[in-house]
Amino acid sequence: MAQEVRGVIAPGKDQPVRVETIVIPDPGPGEAVVRVQACGVCHTDLHYKQGGINDEFPFLLGHEAAGVVESVGEGVSEVAPGDFVVLNWRAVCGQCRACERGRPWYCFNTHNAKQKMTLTDGTELSPALGIGAFAEKTLVAAGQCTKVDPAVSPAVAGLLGCGVMAGIGAAINTGQVGRGDSVAVIGCGGVGDAAVAGSLLAGAAKIIAVDIDDRKLATARTLGATHTVNSRESDPVEAIRELTGGHGADVVIEAVGRPETYRQAFYARDLAGTVVLVGVPTPEMKLELPLLDVFGRGGALKSSWYGDCLPSRDFPMLVDLHLQGRLPLDAFVTETIALDQVEAAFDRMHAGDVLRSVVVL
Repeated sequence: MAQEVRGVIAPGKDQPVRVETIVIPDPGPGEAVVRVQACGVCHTDLHYKQGGINDEFPFLLGHEAAGVVESVGEGVSEVAPGDFVVLNWRAVCGQCRACERGRPWYCFNTHNAKQKMTLTDGTELSPALGIGAFAEKTLVAAGQCTKVDPAVSPAVAGLLGCGVMAGIGAAINTGQVGRGDSVAVIGCGGVGDAAVAGSLLAGAAKIIAVDIDDRKLATARTLGATHTVNSRESDPVEAIRELTGGHGADVVIEAVGRPETYRQAFYARDLAGTVVLVGVPTPEMKLELPLLDVFGRGGALKSSWYGDCLPSRDFPMLVDLHLQGRLPLDAFVTETIALDQVEAAFDRMHAGDVLRSVVVL
């Protein structure tokens, strides 16, 4: 029987979000209903609200979440009612050419729940990243549920569902940061700081954090940055080169998603080094680089999709590292809020006042 719960919707482009009654259908084949316990406020949700993703309003926002499986549909074997899970937005299919080649983190046919959640008048909702977790309950594909150790706080675990996983994965999975490497991270919001933490986990010897906000640079130091550069005050390319013996960093992670900062990343890496783009650009952005420089500097230019993660592999591992005291995921939670405080949380995020606001239900 369908259920009615509270959820946060974005009714139209740049309109304030509001709490509405959401209708959650019973799970169909391959689906699960999850009782949401916590959901982080991510920049991607703000992009949805601003119409920067698409115009399929109204959106049910929220995607960086953890909770407990309440019910499952026919054919579901991955999870069962009572399981504590982190939600992910790339449920792998197991059958596409990437999955069949043993690279499921690149799955080209990820999927979401087939049924729609609605408002009480029948208006269909578009769930953010196929999740829609600023709600007391949500309907997802069962493959979007990843079981983790229930000893972890939901407010912490949910962050692995997007930003923290994207940053850690950009360093470890995409950038393949190794022991003794030098790493520069441009942009120290939630994703960039997670890339700093991931680089420390991977054994990087030097981690250079770059941002225009001294508050963010101070936080990056607490998460493992050995050096910081305020790019309002000095040229970040020159600063990174100076800190790496004049050569540039082995791996430069761009966590802003702008052409200007990507150019900085490109020229701040060592010869044969790696640039990782994990910041998300907007559709109108263009990049221009001399092709001779692309050739002459060698190395690799990579994009990181969701930290190139495999949720079934990476989420439990990172939760275990956190519970062992080796990964301070709780440092990313600046504040906990209620559902009706999401609009104000967007303002604080835009102003750079928080690393992560987390809705706790």
